[in-house]
Amino acid sequence: MGKEELLERFQLARGRIEELRCEGDVFSAKIPAEIRASLTAYVKAVCDYLDSCFFVMDRLEQGTEDLALSDWQEINRRLYLPLADGAYQQDFSNPDVALRLGTYGEVLSFVLAEMYSLPKYIFDGKTEQTLILLELFLELYGKLTEEGDYAPAEENLREAVAYYAEDYAELFVEDRTKDIFVSKENLLTRIVCEEDLTDLRYLYKYGEYISENEIRTAEFLQTLSEEEIDAMARTLTEGFRRGFETMNIPWEGKKSVAVRYAIGQERMVRRIIERFRDLGLSPILYRPAESRITRKGVIRQGVLSTPPSRQFEYDHRMDEALFLGRRFMERKLAAAKAVYEEITDSLAGYAGPAAIWTFGEDTFLPEGKDSCIRLSEEQQKLSTELTGQQGQQLEEYLPGSNYSFAIISYPSPEIGEQFEEIFRETVRINTLENSVYLPLQQRLIDAMDPADYILVEGGGANRTHMKVKMRKLEKPEKETQFENCVADVNIPLGEVFTSPVLEGTEGILHVSGVYLDGYFFRDLEMHFKDGCVTDYSCGNFEDPEAGRRYIRENILFHHETLPIGEFAIGTNVPAYRMAKKFDILGKLPILIVEKTGPHFAVGDTCYSHAEDTAVFNPDGKEIVSRENTFSLMRDKDPAKAYFNCHTDITIPYEEIGRIAAVYPDGREQDLIRDGRFVLPGAEALNMEEA
Repeated sequence: MGKEELLERFQLARGRIEELRCEGDVFSAKIPAEIRASLTAYVKAVCDYLDSCFFVMDRLEQGTEDLALSDWQEINRRLYLPLADGAYQQDFSNPDVALRLGTYGEVLSFVLAEMYSLPKYIFDGKTEQTLILLELFLELYGKLTEEGDYAPAEENLREAVAYYAEDYAELFVEDRTKDIFVSKENLLTRIVCEEDLTDLRYLYKYGEYISENEIRTAEFLQTLSEEEIDAMARTLTEGFRRGFETMNIPWEGKKSVAVRYAIGQERMVRRIIERFRDLGLSPILYRPAESRITRKGVIRQGVLSTPPSRQFEYDHRMDEALFLGRRFMERKLAAAKAVYEEITDSLAGYAGPAAIWTFGEDTFLPEGKDSCIRLSEEQQKLSTELTGQQGQQLEEYLPGSNYSFAIISYPSPEIGEQFEEIFRETVRINTLENSVYLPLQQRLIDAMDPADYILVEGGGANRTHMKVKMRKLEKPEKETQFENCVADVNIPLGEVFTSPVLEGTEGILHVSGVYLDGYFFRDLEMHFKDGCVTDYSCGNFEDPEAGRRYIRENILFHHETLPIGEFAIGTNVPAYRMAKKFDILGKLPILIVEKTGPHFAVGDTCYSHAEDTAVFNPDGKEIVSRENTFSLMRDKDPAKAYFNCHTDITIPYEEIGRIAAVYPDGREQDLIRDGRFVLPGAEALNMEEA
């Protein structure tokens, strides 16, 4: 579409929407009166919101240099008014409220939810995406106002949404893929690299929702010295660089790195980008996916801000059920293949993501709603098939063995009044000395390498009883089963991990409470046979079936079962003690939590798509436990080899009764008892400073 045609169509759509504000109830007389009244209210709500969007578009076009902080705050308030401060409870994007729209509710709730991505498109100057949403709304409005012998059919609205997704899959997929993998100057890089970060107006120039979290983070980072900021940046960039050495990945030819962070962290991010540029890497900064055409579940990656409503995010996690079918899947895969072909040079130079996570947000227990759109059983299978094919497709153009990553975490102000103290303590945890932990962790590895299996038993009310089957090393003088993991790609340091043998791995995994991808699971229990999930439950809901559905959606990701891809023992006792000191164990991210006790990951192994790359510990031994019976199928049947997920579930030290290595002759060697390391030579791990 040419620029002139685009602008002409946009002006026509805008003019028509401005007319709708005065039309009142013009809906088909065949629609019941109470639903017509709700439809009128819905259209008014959409038009009011779009009026705010048009106002912001005009203001951005005029220039914003004269805008005061209060002006920016008012713009932000107007753009997120329907979702913030509890307003979502009364908004038509809420599936419960959309019930007032009768059988049209699901489609119209979805369309309004898509509309709430407009602020990002507007600030990024993506007029075509903006126009597409306006025209979709007008198309549905036209169908609802048609006169006829019958009320407008719900199927006609669903068909329009399906065509919307199929027709524009190519545009959205191309745009999203280039955002993720192609380094270019955009609004985000200009903000980080050029704005005056002492002037908090910069926060609002993203067009994202800005809360106290973003403001307080930015203010706190301004109080840190240049030396402190540089040390934090160095921890991440050096960890990223060391990852290439650890994973035996060539550095030559790498030209770009995706930097993911939370808004408010720009002072640190600017220094990170400077250090990466010194290493020859240009930054890639991008927003999380907004449209359901490209977004999956509740996953948000990129440059993030606090969601104005987490319940909104959860309620719309499966909206693609309105259009997910074989034809849409084929179009999406074809679009991805085309853009991969176009950007092969960028993919070859892609070094991977460097991410700064946040933790400490208020506990979110999503409300289960029968009114939410859900994938059918057939669509669940199609969704897992699509995810698998997307993974295979990306692997073809960007093999996992060709890039690395690094992740680090810092607290959000939402963690409480001790935010600044916790932040400084987290910096200390993130910079613990590798050389101290390497020999202590090696003691654990030396004790476990010859074992037949590792026994993990819960203590007190914890019901865990897991038998983790080990391999028999053919050349124990040159081979090992466990990676001795210090601070490189996965910061902070502190774990030894392996991919266990599935056959013979069995038992019950139980934890009283755990956060996984931002969602809390109470009294989570999973059963395993031959390393695969056979049953599961949690105590989040009164209805056990609701708990099973919650696990299936957010841990199994609609798979019938998943294997154990990783078994690990976390050794970072200082991190655990920090959590106990501030009473924040339940708020730590998995990145830190996994270092505070043993954990099991369900899904792919840590070496997914890189099994053929030889990896060595600092002692020179090759880590041979890089795959399992599923990943072994990668050449003959790749669709069955990978699940494209990896979820760590950690049992904290205080819930551990015993971890022991059990040898082929029946001997047992305790590693941990009652939450403390008891293996001779590794007791120093119990100290505050190992």
